Amino acid sequence: MKLYYAIGTCALSPHIVLREAGLPYQLERVDLKTKKLTNGGEDFNEINPRGYVPVLALDDGRRLTEGPAIVQYIADLKPKSQLAPPAGTFERYHLQELLNFIGTEIHKSFSTLFNASAPEDWKNAVRDKLAQRFDWIDKALDSRTYLMGDAFTVADAYLYTVLRWAKPHGIDLSRWPRLAAYYAAVGARPRVREALKEEDPLK
Repeated sequence: MKLYYAIGTCALSPHIVLREAGLPYQLERVDLKTKKLTNGGEDFNEINPRGYVPVLALDDGRRLTEGPAIVQYIADLKPKSQLAPPAGTFERYHLQELLNFIGTEIHKSFSTLFNASAPEDWKNAVRDKLAQRFDWIDKALDSRTYLMGDAFTVADAYLYTVLRWAKPHGIDLSRWPRLAAYYAAVGARPRVREALKEEDPLK
């Protein structure tokens, strides 16, 4: 398998999951400004016409896009990793609920903060909305180690990835003690640290 990624993007989430699952993979870095692969200069738009990462290329030539779909696929390749509950169980639908919440309420909101042309009052409104979502997560983490309890899942890889964007955009997670502790704990996981180092070895 090959994962197409760019530094600082949501592609970190499936990268973490690949490492947590212990599956073999290759990394292919993309320059999102030029839409070229950094190792060979090929046109990334030929790989994903939508022009963004992540993309997981399978050994048989098929490709999968969209982070929440990719991480569930990876988890199902290695059920013993327990990165996702079994398909068809209520717990699996709860996982999908969390992935949708992270994707639509947090990830999508951060997209506005990345937009250099967005007015500052709009960005402040987005920060207020994110604060409300973080209020909910902070409360939900009460007595839990991870989002679904004691077990690390693909939802944690996704949430950690988007929480990394908080500080650069003026959001101090220390306002939410449980969320801040959770963020630090996930960031200390060996496979998470390995993924970060592999993506950006100079940091």
